[in-house]
Amino acid sequence: MPAPPHWRDNPAMKSLSGLDATFLYLETPETPMHVGSLNLYEVPKGFKGSFHKAVQQHIGRRMHLAPIFSRRLAFMPFDLGHPIWVEADEVDIDFHIRKVAGKALTVKQVEAMAAKLHGQLIDREHPLWEFYVFEGIKPPAGMVLEGKLVGFYSKIHHAALDGKGGTVLANAMLDLTPTPREVAPADPARKGRTASDLKIGEMIGAVFSNSIAQYAKLARSLPAAATSLGSAVARNSIKGGGKGITSMRPRSPIGLAPKTVFNVGITRDRVFATARVPFAECRAMAKTAGGTFNDMVLWICSTALRNFLTEHATLPKKPLIAAMPVSLREESNKELNNQASITVVDLGTHLAHPLKRMNAILASTAKVKEALVNLKSVLPTDYPSLLAPWVMGGAAKALFKTYGKSGAAEKLPTIANLAISNVPGPQVPLYLAGARMLTFHPLSIVMHGLALNITIQTYAGNVDFGVIADKKAVPRVQDLADALEAAFEEAKTVFVAEAPAAPAKKAARKAKVKAQR
Repeated sequence: MPAPPHWRDNPAMKSLSGLDATFLYLETPETPMHVGSLNLYEVPKGFKGSFHKAVQQHIGRRMHLAPIFSRRLAFMPFDLGHPIWVEADEVDIDFHIRKVAGKALTVKQVEAMAAKLHGQLIDREHPLWEFYVFEGIKPPAGMVLEGKLVGFYSKIHHAALDGKGGTVLANAMLDLTPTPREVAPADPARKGRTASDLKIGEMIGAVFSNSIAQYAKLARSLPAAATSLGSAVARNSIKGGGKGITSMRPRSPIGLAPKTVFNVGITRDRVFATARVPFAECRAMAKTAGGTFNDMVLWICSTALRNFLTEHATLPKKPLIAAMPVSLREESNKELNNQASITVVDLGTHLAHPLKRMNAILASTAKVKEALVNLKSVLPTDYPSLLAPWVMGGAAKALFKTYGKSGAAEKLPTIANLAISNVPGPQVPLYLAGARMLTFHPLSIVMHGLALNITIQTYAGNVDFGVIADKKAVPRVQDLADALEAAFEEAKTVFVAEAPAAPAKKAARKAKVKAQR
């Protein structure tokens, strides 16, 4: 798995993009802006020694393969603009890859410890990543292993990592066989610039040149943006029908989200739980329903949320709305920065009938896809750097904190109730330092007003859910994780996969689904 062209190959000073830097500006002790995962690994039978030490040595030999490992932040003089990435003088492997105390831990105990670690900020004086190794874990009931079960929790700041950067990182760390592949050593000639190499005049000049470039890019994009927005509005107006001026107004398919227990200001404490269902069955059921794998995942989340709120809180009469990230990256773009935006999806939780609930999701995701056709190329992921830390890190951050701590999050309208993200992953087993990865459960970001995040990772024939939440807002997060698995079992009774040799039955099934619309 070769590494892509390295950021060190470009000696020019390059600041963080506006989107990357925003994850830094809006970060507070209550709202850490890092993402991570909790993985269970099976160490091979007969392995002796410390898995923690093995991981340190393994990653230590591969740090030059992924820029995340060795780059750190350098801040502009007087906070005039976005920070830049520079090469760390040294990387303390003992600081970044730590062993968690405790033996014979249960998986639930490991999940609780991962939740606690996920609520702690990453030290910005170092490269923005931390790994934690759990040496001894009790296998849960039903898990049969030949070797020892261990755990691996990672957290990486979102300013440093998006999907593309995550792929580069995985390629650097993981192997396709139990025997780690040979990796060529780092080339000393490719040593990047450190903070001590930077000159104040050069840094200030970079701020202005970056801002001028962004203003120019904005000016060039305005005609295309106007055309795209006009097309979207016109298409919406035509579909809306009607006569007169009012028919020309764009009609939003989704209104404001109803208030739930998830829409509150959050604390520093987190809770985390996991769920797992088979990938092949989810994909087959999605085909039966006439949707995509993502639609089926949304239906499972919708059904679980409906049942959870009915039992533990209040189910709103209006549908819950999920905020979902969408990639804006073009196929040819190889930059390792964040290139994404957020859209919203109607989950149909107010509908008791499972097919009607699926149809609401299918209608909503179809409108999202249609809108992105014209808007994807013009949605911004960057903005001028000049004085951004003062605006975003000052005024905007203060408003964000006030929103969470003043009770405004509970009172003001919101556009979404929770965040849901679906991350495609490899369908073959992966290995770290010779140990086989068994599970891949993500931990993502919660924030004021969105105290719940469900992130889904597909891996090696399974769909792994990671449910992270504010401890005060959603204390019974395990019940929600259990509800996800129960929703999958319910789906098997609703979206029954049909054999290709039964066209009459298939036609009847389609007619039944259509009748529910």
